[in-house]
Amino acid sequence: MSTAVLIVNYKSYDELGRCLQSLEQYRRADDEVVVVDYESDPAALAAAVAGRTAVNVIARPDNLGFAAGVNIAAGRARATYLMLLNPDTVLEGPVIRVLEDWMARHQDVGAAGSRVLNDDGSIQATARRFPDATTALGGRSTWLTKRFPSNWLSKRNLAAKDAQSPIDVDWVSGVCLMTPRDLFTRLGGLDEGFFMYWEDADYCYRVRDAGLRRCYVPSAAVRHPGGRSTAYNSARAIRAFHQSAFRLYRKHASPLGRLAMPLVGAGLWLRGQVRLQQASTKRPRTAD
Repeated sequence: MSTAVLIVNYKSYDELGRCLQSLEQYRRADDEVVVVDYESDPAALAAAVAGRTAVNVIARPDNLGFAAGVNIAAGRARATYLMLLNPDTVLEGPVIRVLEDWMARHQDVGAAGSRVLNDDGSIQATARRFPDATTALGGRSTWLTKRFPSNWLSKRNLAAKDAQSPIDVDWVSGVCLMTPRDLFTRLGGLDEGFFMYWEDADYCYRVRDAGLRRCYVPSAAVRHPGGRSTAYNSARAIRAFHQSAFRLYRKHASPLGRLAMPLVGAGLWLRGQVRLQQASTKRPRTAD
């Protein structure tokens, strides 16, 4: 078995260098690392990958979005498994081996995600239920979740946050997500209609529809401060977040749910406008 680590980078060269350094001590000789670098800066990219062994770099002058970047990287991969990894992460142990071993022993799992830690060691709620009406109140970054994290709505949406052993979830974050390469190919990769955000949830919907489980494996962990790439254009990130959220809803809503599509679209547009106003008066922040 082997794994191809797929990294899509956008102006996060210092973070990319640290990510690749953390990979060095855990990747095996037959593992692959593929980096797609958008709006590439040749000098900064060369410094980030200097001294790293067997890194396949695809430098591009454009920015086609995260999903397209992952698909481009996957096209270069030949390994048994693909592992999506954000460039601003640092491995906290043998993440590749842990996730790979888990999937090899559970052939009915189509996607597995690691634990994701903040800089201070606290846990990011990256394994969740698919969005529904309760997510507007009990989602990861809502007021209710931040003020009263133990409320039942938040615990329903973020049930795996405190899990100490592997647990089935609806979807896992693309910050660190492993999937079999043959399944990724069969499902057509990530949906490139998502420029950024929610493409991981969409992929997990399709994994579910293929009859396969999605699992959170907390014994594998990465550290991820988040927001590095989006800080360069927070307005674009905010718009992309809400556009992608609506695309996800439109793709996977039930027939009854489709009747509420105008209301959902209006609500997401209004939320986006509020976030844009907040971003214009505060320091850059992530969209969600």
